[in-house]
Amino acid sequence: MPPKYGLGKGLDALIPREEEFQFQESSPGKGETFLALDKIRANPNQPRKNFEEESLKELADSIRSQGIIQPIIVEDAGDGTYTIVAGERRSRAAHLAGLREVPVLIRSYSDEKRLEVAIIENVQRTDLNPIEEAAAYKKLMEITGLSQDEVAAKVGKNRSTVANALRLLKLPGSVQKSLETGKISAGHARAILSVSTPKGQALLFEEILARNYSVREAESRSASLNEGTPKTAAKVKPIKKQDPELTAMEQRFIEALGTKVSITGDFNRGCIQIDYYSMDDLDRLYEILNP
Repeated sequence: MPPKYGLGKGLDALIPREEEFQFQESSPGKGETFLALDKIRANPNQPRKNFEEESLKELADSIRSQGIIQPIIVEDAGDGTYTIVAGERRSRAAHLAGLREVPVLIRSYSDEKRLEVAIIENVQRTDLNPIEEAAAYKKLMEITGLSQDEVAAKVGKNRSTVANALRLLKLPGSVQKSLETGKISAGHARAILSVSTPKGQALLFEEILARNYSVREAESRSASLNEGTPKTAAKVKPIKKQDPELTAMEQRFIEALGTKVSITGDFNRGCIQIDYYSMDDLDRLYEILNP
């Protein structure tokens, strides 16, 4: 299963460059300075909760060799310590590398801007897993009152991407945990969400883990559960072989619409079937297809 879940525009398009930060300075000095690592604290609203140990070790090796090229952005906590706004992964790697102090930029932000910068820094620098991403979008919407469209614009993504991410938070806790740890993919999770009953969702989740379903097999099984196929049905209908390019295009439709999409035919003629499972789902698809 793919470990990366990237988002949006380049970081430079979303976080102002040094000269654009000047009006936000909260301390007398301007530009980069150095702080002792033991005075820097993690951000309690950090969107990323999981830091891969091997990835941190690789970054620590790079820091030992090249130093920290991109300063860590911090805020003065007012008690002699500083809170990380962006760069916690660099801070952790610096600890591993044995550094005593690190380059920082001291800034002051509103609650809204602080969270926005933290989210953008994470989704651009080291990709969040799907649940972290969804939780970050939700938190940003709660603090700022932004709509899905406005959040999407801030992170340089389509509204459908944000909407599909937020839907993952409706999954049961055990399913969310498996998605966070990579046991299932976001495609599997959307197939589970498409099942109309909690009991059916739980069954499909168990089958995905036990039988190692592909995303297409999970979607096929979710359709059969919604059609009332007996819960003991053990076999998924075999999937007909399809041109790899059409399969890739089909997957792009699935990711964009967040529901089962089937393409039959070839590049000259065929049919696209888009499934929905409730009036709300139909309304959601209508909004995506008629922006």
